[in-house]
Amino acid sequence: MKPKELRSLSKEEILKKIDGWEEEIFNLRFQAKIGQLANPLQLRYLRRDIARAKTILNQMGD
Repeated sequence: MKPKELRSLSKEEILKKIDGWEEEIFNLRFQAKIGQLANPLQLRYLRRDIARAKTILNQMGD
């Protein structure tokens, strides 16, 4: 997700997105362990999206 798109969301919406991405990472890691992960780069992209979202949350402040 692009930073511009994230900045247009509210804090609650960003937190929901982060929760969804973390759940998706859990599922992808499980698939990787059993050898069924189709695209291993998905994990990297999701981790970056989470980091980007958390950075924007910090920039928003309280």
